[in-house]
Amino acid sequence: MKNETEHLQQSVSAVARKDAATLRDGYTVQQALEVVRQRGIGEKIVYFYVVDAAERLVGVLPTRRLLTAALDQRISEVMISRVVAIPESATVLEACEAFVLHKFLAFPVVDEQRRVVGVVDVGLLTEEAFDIAEIAERQATDELFERIGFHVTQLRDASPSRAFRFRFPWLLATIGSGTLCALLASAYHVTLAKSLVLAFFLTLVLGLGESVSIQSMTLTIQALHGTKPTIRWYLRAFRRELGTAVLLGAACGTIVGVIVWFWRGEGLAAFSIGASLLLAVCAACFFGLSVPALLHSLRLDPKIASGPVTLALTDILTLLSYFGLAALLL
Repeated sequence: MKNETEHLQQSVSAVARKDAATLRDGYTVQQALEVVRQRGIGEKIVYFYVVDAAERLVGVLPTRRLLTAALDQRISEVMISRVVAIPESATVLEACEAFVLHKFLAFPVVDEQRRVVGVVDVGLLTEEAFDIAEIAERQATDELFERIGFHVTQLRDASPSRAFRFRFPWLLATIGSGTLCALLASAYHVTLAKSLVLAFFLTLVLGLGESVSIQSMTLTIQALHGTKPTIRWYLRAFRRELGTAVLLGAACGTIVGVIVWFWRGEGLAAFSIGASLLLAVCAACFFGLSVPALLHSLRLDPKIASGPVTLALTDILTLLSYFGLAALLL
């Protein structure tokens, strides 16, 4: 996105129109109107800019005020002397900020002697806003696909076989983790037989763990954009994530535990499911932070591999804590 918005740093004079409508402050309104007829005016004229004998900007005259003023009045009498101008050294981004800040429809562009060298209207802000929104939307789409294992540019206009080669390896990670989770679940079939309610809430527990891991992974990848991960950085981020994980896990575990208790009346099962949710959320935050940080430190793109790896590890540890705690307590 940085390269695509470099034009925002170019000089505003490069995009300013050169048809700025200027009038002398000594004209009467009638003389000004005659000059406008003789000279003609450029497109999209919103304001007339008033200059003195040295061509320096001294005021601004809205078109409506010019047309409704008495013909014998001087331009200096009807103009607005306080005028906001953009220096020609300003960037396009600074010009857009001026539109947002002052809410005017146009601004004169002036040189160091305050001579009018051009004009920019609100259309500049509109165009830039659409460009930035389009770039941001495209970047968000790219990041979404990168987190599930591939670049959008790799698959754009790709043949079915090429798309298959890029997408299938990452699906294998999901198949592998899913198979391992199935084997883990089968190893605890006795525990499931003792308390059928465990099967009812298995999908919920896995879903919560995956949601939390994706949240942590997204925040970590954003933080890694301009940061080199060090042990000190990781420990600080880990303490913050751990605190968040404990709060999230405790809240989710309590809610789900209460639901189980009121619905099934099984207090021990409710405690087991709630406590396993706390452990699962903590594990999800750990993997969401650690996997992208590790890949980044190995000079690998964390946006490509983090998603499948993080979700696979989270699912496995979630099942281990879910069934392991249940087998211990039930």
